[in-house]
Amino acid sequence: MAFDFKGKRVVVAGGSRGIGRSIALGFAEAGADVSICARNAAGLAATSAELGRFGGKVHAAPCDLASAEAIAAYVPAAAEALGGIDILVNNASGFGQGDTEAGWDAGLKVDVMAVVRASHAAEPFLAASKGSSIVNIASISGFRPSLRTAAYAAVKAAVIHYTTSQAAALARKGIRVNCVAPGSIEFPGGLWEQRKTADPALYQRTLAAIPFGRMGSPEEMAHVVMFLASPYASWVTGQTIAADGGQLLG
Repeated sequence: MAFDFKGKRVVVAGGSRGIGRSIALGFAEAGADVSICARNAAGLAATSAELGRFGGKVHAAPCDLASAEAIAAYVPAAAEALGGIDILVNNASGFGQGDTEAGWDAGLKVDVMAVVRASHAAEPFLAASKGSSIVNIASISGFRPSLRTAAYAAVKAAVIHYTTSQAAALARKGIRVNCVAPGSIEFPGGLWEQRKTADPALYQRTLAAIPFGRMGSPEEMAHVVMFLASPYASWVTGQTIAADGGQLLG
């Protein structure tokens, strides 16, 4: 399956590192013009430079996705830079842990409200495009209870449910909405790489729960996102795909 996104304009909210970076690079390599945003200026600049190698338009801007005002400014700026928006990927996470005020605050502001706000801001541009779509990034944590990450699991469940509501509401406008729920993904500087040394027992327990015996990669998540945004998935909407190497099967 070869992806061809030539002429498509893609916005990746939370696109400077990890899964978001791989999604942005995947679309750019397939010919798309890409805009990314993030809070980390150094990561944003590095990923922007990588995107530039593929020859398409590249737009990158700092944006605190916990801020309604920042999102309201970023999305139209991205649309202006790219000439519109065909695909929106909502990837950012506040990684709210535990069952604390801070954990819930981070998760609700970034994991939930950033999806809502970016989608609302992008909707007029998506509606003006043919074959447009939104892909939200959740987590398999949203499918089951979690003692360790209660707030994170709950907000990801909200994203999964909101995806279905979005899909129903936006179908008449020709906008498909789907979701990817990654399992445990490891990449340089990511949470699982950190836990390999900081909490090796947790790392090994998690690894043992994955039938294929390894963590997933950001590139594997990007491929699923690109499929859902592509014409190959033209009759798919309101769905959440667990991309976890069978981790939920245990």
